[in-house]
Amino acid sequence: MEQRPITDWLPLTMKEVKKRGWEEIDVVLISGDAYVDHPSFGTAVIGRIIEDEGFKVAIVAQPNWQDDLRDFKKFGKPKYFFGVTAGCMDSMVNHYTANKRLRSTDAYTAGGEAGFRPDYATSTYTKILKELYPDVPVLIGGIEASLRRVTHYDYWSDQLMPSILASSGADMLVYGMGDQPLRELLQLLKRGVPFDSLRTIKQTAFLLGSGEPLPKNKNWETVELASHEDCLSDKLKYAANFKVVEVESNKWQANRIVQQIGKTDTLVINPPYKTMEEMEIDQSFDLPYTRLPHPKYKKRGDIPAFEMIKFSVNTHRGCFGGCSFCTISAHQGKFIASRSEASIMREVEQVASDPSFKGYISDIGGPSANMYRMKGKDEEICAKCSSPSCIHPVICSNLDTNHSDMTALYQKIDAHPKVKKAFVGSGIRYDLLVDDLNKNNEDGNHDQYIEQVVTRHVSGRLKVAPEHTSDATLRIMRKPSFKHFHTFKEKYDRIQAKHGLKQQLIPYFISSHPGCEEQDMANLAAETKEMGFQLEQVQDFTPTPMTVATVIYYAGVHPYTLKPIFTAKTREEKQRQHKFFFWYKRENHQWIKQTLQKAKRPELAEKLLGDTPSSKSKHRSHQKPKSNVPKWLAEKRKKRQ
Repeated sequence: MEQRPITDWLPLTMKEVKKRGWEEIDVVLISGDAYVDHPSFGTAVIGRIIEDEGFKVAIVAQPNWQDDLRDFKKFGKPKYFFGVTAGCMDSMVNHYTANKRLRSTDAYTAGGEAGFRPDYATSTYTKILKELYPDVPVLIGGIEASLRRVTHYDYWSDQLMPSILASSGADMLVYGMGDQPLRELLQLLKRGVPFDSLRTIKQTAFLLGSGEPLPKNKNWETVELASHEDCLSDKLKYAANFKVVEVESNKWQANRIVQQIGKTDTLVINPPYKTMEEMEIDQSFDLPYTRLPHPKYKKRGDIPAFEMIKFSVNTHRGCFGGCSFCTISAHQGKFIASRSEASIMREVEQVASDPSFKGYISDIGGPSANMYRMKGKDEEICAKCSSPSCIHPVICSNLDTNHSDMTALYQKIDAHPKVKKAFVGSGIRYDLLVDDLNKNNEDGNHDQYIEQVVTRHVSGRLKVAPEHTSDATLRIMRKPSFKHFHTFKEKYDRIQAKHGLKQQLIPYFISSHPGCEEQDMANLAAETKEMGFQLEQVQDFTPTPMTVATVIYYAGVHPYTLKPIFTAKTREEKQRQHKFFFWYKRENHQWIKQTLQKAKRPELAEKLLGDTPSSKSKHRSHQKPKSNVPKWLAEKRKKRQ
């Protein structure tokens, strides 16, 4: 296999900088992830955009923050600014489970090893840079910074925190997908505009000091939130703030947001950009990525997150589901930015040309696989809309949910001579394919799509996420009634029978979500058992910044109604709810029986335990592996032994 020159990657060392013939660096990026030069990794995208705008950029990947800080010093002082990101995940989600237990692995690190990034990585990195280079601007971004841009609840410290701009000391924050604001910022810097004058760029946030005037922009109205201190003393004010932030984040023509922090600082959050057009998103995906980890990691082992997406193709960004527990729409936006078919096919060709490609594309998809090219029929209506979801409580009559473009795209990828099989590994929104809920199926486009997926693009199992069976809990989740999952499963089973297939349907569920009580979990267990499922693709609700569910968890009320909602909060409450997923484990039988008898629901205990199926249940949602240890980690441990 031909070895690529090191200059194909953005430089990680001064030696690589010198090979490019550079004398100084314009922008230095600090990242909590290992450097993978692939369009699914934010640091690579941002680095390639900076390069594309004509700047010299270098990356410090996973710097050591506990030694003499040499990693932060190795490129010296950049000409324009430092860019800081915690990586593709919030560092606290990356480090800890829902029970606040420290994780033993890190998928974004070579060899899957944990311990290569600090807690609250964005703030830790920024504080170090501000001590070393106090006069150099620091621009923060990525999901950790984006979702912590305003007063937010931090589950791991169990407290409200101010904007990450205040806790980190950064000069500016880019929120959401940063392609558009970053390009504008770079173009202004090229023209000689000082960094501290860049205060009217959309989709950015910054702090104003005492007495500093609000930058003028005649096109923006300004909305003021309750101050951080008011939120600390009144949970209802914190909850009411969230509604304003979510509504303004989902508008095309949004207002500027301001919030007082302490006696001296004012947080300013400029309105977001309108969703990227096809040409703009193509521009980001068509940059010259190697699609490989930097060669420095070869001896340290595979990077699990890269191995998972190595042969995948992302078709779009954004999600209009607006689920209460999910951060996707808060970060990527609720409107869909879709790539052109030509750009997607160019990437398919690049994937297929990889010497290690065996003919199988692991995923064609996005945050939700079946939202490609979906948008409003009349975009003037979308421009005025402030709803957080386009499909809850009902599917918007202005939303074009035609699946024909996706079906045609899948067929085109299928026809590629080097592709044996292209799977849809991302979860699909099954509610978009249920006629009772979505009436846009007069020409049968939904049926054509799901038949195409089931017969050609399922790798033994199809992932969907009903999340719960209780309609009351589902309403709080902003998810459809579970009856629609029954309807979808019937359609799925009919297609399977028609083609003689036996592929698993894998439903995902959440316990301890706001609005869910123990009896709801017992009902969930009984109903899914009756359908033939033994659930293993399950998770306990984890509060993460900037979601409706997290606001409810902390404040005890729904931010849109300010009415109380029950939430399981103690470890014992959460563990009790989670146990119901595993009704089929013998060690849980006595506990379930006693719990439901005490709740005066003996009929539920009978449903769950009266006729317990064997471990070979016909619709088992997930075949339990011999070990819970990932294969890559097991092999690594074996080598050490």
